[in-house]
Amino acid sequence: MEEKKEDISVIEHIRQLTEREEHLYGKTELTDEDIKEMHIVKSELDQYWDLLRQRRAFRDAGDNPDRAQMRSVDTIEHYKK
Repeated sequence: MEEKKEDISVIEHIRQLTEREEHLYGKTELTDEDIKEMHIVKSELDQYWDLLRQRRAFRDAGDNPDRAQMRSVDTIEHYKK
C-alpha cells in the first residue's frame, strides 16, 4: 500500500497540470507567456505520465516501483518518436 501512495502523488500532480492545461486552452486569446507555459505544462505532463508508467511497469514485474526515475524531456521526446 505504501508504494501506491507515491503513485497517488504522481497522479495528483498530473491532475493539477491537466487542470492548468485546460485553463490555458479555455482562454480565447493566448499571450506569448501563455504559450510558453503551455509548452512547459505539456512537457511536464509527458514526464509525469512517463514516471507513472515506469512505476507501474516495475511493480508489475515484481520490482520496486521506487526505482522509477524522472527522465528528461529530451529523453522522453526521443523515446516517443
